[in-house]
Amino acid sequence: MDVNDLRSIVTVLSLLVFLGIVLWAWSARRKAAFEEAGRLPFADTAATPGTGGQQR
Repeated sequence: MDVNDLRSIVTVLSLLVFLGIVLWAWSARRKAAFEEAGRLPFADTAATPGTGGQQR
């Protein structure tokens, strides 16, 4: 086994990890969580616990 074999194995493993992340991100189970996270910038800061209703 030379260094080119190791590089090929690392490349294939990296591709598989990337495809796994893509499938996880686009899965229907994650849609609600991602939509909620997408609305966070528009959330009212007074409703955030721990701020005491004060804006910084």
